[in-house]
Amino acid sequence: MKEKSNKSKKINNQKRLNNQTELNSNKQSKKQEEFNDQVEGRNSVLELLETEKDINKIYVTRGEKHGSINKIIMKAREKGVVIVEKDKKEMQQLAQTENYQGVIAIVPPFDYCDIEDIIEEAKKREEDPFVIILDGIEDPHNLGSIIRTAETAGVHGVIIPKRRAASVNSTVNKASAGAVEHMKIARVNNITDAINKLKEEGLWICGTDIEAKQYYYNQDLKGPLGIVIGNEGQGMSEKVKKNCDFFVKIPMKGKISSLNAAVSAGIIIYEVVEQRK
Repeated sequence: MKEKSNKSKKINNQKRLNNQTELNSNKQSKKQEEFNDQVEGRNSVLELLETEKDINKIYVTRGEKHGSINKIIMKAREKGVVIVEKDKKEMQQLAQTENYQGVIAIVPPFDYCDIEDIIEEAKKREEDPFVIILDGIEDPHNLGSIIRTAETAGVHGVIIPKRRAASVNSTVNKASAGAVEHMKIARVNNITDAINKLKEEGLWICGTDIEAKQYYYNQDLKGPLGIVIGNEGQGMSEKVKKNCDFFVKIPMKGKISSLNAAVSAGIIIYEVVEQRK
């Protein structure tokens, strides 16, 4: 009888564990879904209003009608976007970043493009394709910073993986200062397949690796080019490394042997800009 009772307890415990796991999964899914349809912060919302992207509505904190908030309200009304005022407490509950600056835009989920669209963008500008490939960047702030730098440098597109990496959300949008609205971003199943597709379009693929023999400023980075930036902790995966045509590194003179991924990306990106003058 005691054995039967213990068995029953084990079954009930397992059921509770399964229910909790499912609940956590649903919460995570809902959080991700919610996270993908908000743009927060004054600069990011202003940048959004400058584009042709759909905006469902814009929430502003009640009483916040000064400075750039007035500009946002004016532009939103010009475009026929609904403005809704909410109390500060309601706004804080709705916000998904701490520094939302009294304004939140509700938008459809981010519209990723195809790799072909990135190549087409380069052709439209009559320039050699310049693409950033991110092999597992997990920090949304790093992703946003890299997109911001890429946009200011005239990069034609950014490629990110669907799994085990940050995707475009409100944190990324804010970190990019709204640059995600002007940058073509492709989200792919397999980074290696994406690299091979770029090679078919004539791009050379440059990996960034601390073990590389060549410093970035000594490498010819002109012509059609894809630059791979690896994961913050692990760097590039071995499979991706095997598909790079060459590698570059940044000199390290201090006691710390690595840079933040976004900083490394910025250094290499602007070397390409310099060489393309």
